[in-house]
Amino acid sequence: MNKKILVVDDEPSISMLIEFNLKLAGFEVYCVYDGETVFEAIQTFRPDLIVLDLMLPKMDGYQVCKQLRDQKNLVPIIMLTAMQDLSDKIAGLDNGADDYMTKPFSPQELISRIRAIFRRTETAPAALPQEPIRIGSLVVHPDLHEVTVEGKPIDLTPKEFELLLFLCKYRGKVLSRQQLLHGVWDYHFLGDTRIVDVHISHLRDKIEKNARSPEYILTVRSVGYKLAVPATSESAV
Repeated sequence: MNKKILVVDDEPSISMLIEFNLKLAGFEVYCVYDGETVFEAIQTFRPDLIVLDLMLPKMDGYQVCKQLRDQKNLVPIIMLTAMQDLSDKIAGLDNGADDYMTKPFSPQELISRIRAIFRRTETAPAALPQEPIRIGSLVVHPDLHEVTVEGKPIDLTPKEFELLLFLCKYRGKVLSRQQLLHGVWDYHFLGDTRIVDVHISHLRDKIEKNARSPEYILTVRSVGYKLAVPATSESAV
């Protein structure tokens, strides 16, 4: 069965361009033109992914994204924005978007990013349960998609969880932003590595005692990041 893409953009020319190229790539596509209609479309069309413009009538992309996440709807979202300001892109990620693209963009790149997200979110074959990963007071449950710090549950977005799990897999090793971009977002082209920095910042805010002086996710200047065992911890599993 073809994957379903909901396209939300109030500019008909852009919607038609996206719809044409997505259908050509084998996706089933449904278009709406304002933020409020998204919630009705989700009930009837049941999309596997949403391409969501930032500037929309009735309810903007930020509000749509936040409301979906508040409702615990984890459908992947790619935010489209005509704004070049990094703060606008960060705001989209803050509200739960998985990725963003700046207009004008290549339809082929959009398709590549959509396929990358689907590769990451495809249901894996049944496997033996994975043991929790314990690093200091941080505990990650891969099967349950749950994280606790000092026994307290931490609410992560799906992409934040993927990033943390990837860092755990290579804990102690320095990973470049491009390695993280490839490993977590599955981008095979030169992507915008700022998306990595934004998600790292979000993770630190949630799992660190002091995000300005992190113990777990360390910056290695001019290289990237690594997940470390806090100095106060005796061991890690």
